[in-house]
Amino acid sequence: MSKTYELAKLFKRKYPLTVAWRIRSHSKVIDKHLNPGEEVLYVFMGQKNHSSFDFVNTNLVVLTSKRLIIATKRLIFGYFFTAITPDMFNDLAIIDGIIWGRVKIDTIKEEVLLSNIDPKALPEIETKVSDYMMKEKRKFMQRSA
Repeated sequence: MSKTYELAKLFKRKYPLTVAWRIRSHSKVIDKHLNPGEEVLYVFMGQKNHSSFDFVNTNLVVLTSKRLIIATKRLIFGYFFTAITPDMFNDLAIIDGIIWGRVKIDTIKEEVLLSNIDPKALPEIETKVSDYMMKEKRKFMQRSA
């Protein structure tokens, strides 16, 4: 089994209120797009939508040694894949709701909203993503200066 799938199972076991399924299929999409030398550091999941009651689109979000990847394997054929590099990352917002939490990732081009996440997972997600992106963004800024 891939490290992506193992970390996804670990997250789901640790935060069981997170609404997610077809994790193995989503992991295969991520593994297909990993670049040589790219390492999976952290995995979480959620629904990419604007309403907590629309829980059709499970997405796997993976923090790698080079970027943030969001992927979902479609039910019949194909998949959706988004990569966010540190230079494109703007902000991260956490919204804690009554039952579920949401994570809003703001990039230069779009805003990605992930919902139906176990509220207990929100501090961990914020810490992992923010710390990594800020560290990598500083490196990018130093290289381009």
